[in-house]
Amino acid sequence: MTEKKSTKGRKKGPEKVTPEGGSKNIGIEVTPPESRCENDKHCPFHGTQSLRGRMFQGKVIRSKVPRSAVVEWGWKRKIPKYERYEKRRTRVIAHNPSCIGAQEGDVVKLMETRKISKTKNFVIISREK
Repeated sequence: MTEKKSTKGRKKGPEKVTPEGGSKNIGIEVTPPESRCENDKHCPFHGTQSLRGRMFQGKVIRSKVPRSAVVEWGWKRKIPKYERYEKRRTRVIAHNPSCIGAQEGDVVKLMETRKISKTKNFVIISREK
C-alpha cells in the first residue's frame, strides 16, 4: 500500500528577495522610503505585496490602529436636473507600512492591491510634502 502525502494548504512560490539595504522597484515613479520596515509582508517596497488597479491621493483622517490608516478624499458629482454639483467624499482603510509611517493630517498617495483583510485593500505608497 502506498501512502499519500497531504496536500493541505497552498503551495508557496519562490520568495521575492529585496536588495540588501534597499527597496525593490514597485513599478511606479515614487521615491522609496529611506527607512526599512522589518517583518511586514504587506509593504510594497520591502515585502511581497504587489500593486494593481487605481491610484488615489487623499488625507489621513485616523491612524490609531497599528499599520492602518483611514484616508479620505473629496470629489464632485454633477446633478443634471438642477445643473449643479454636489460634494461627495470617499473614505477607505489602507495599510500604513512602518517605513512610511503616515500620521493624521498627512497627504498621501495610495494604490489598490489585493485584499489584505476584510475591509483593507489599499496600501499607502508615499507621503506628499
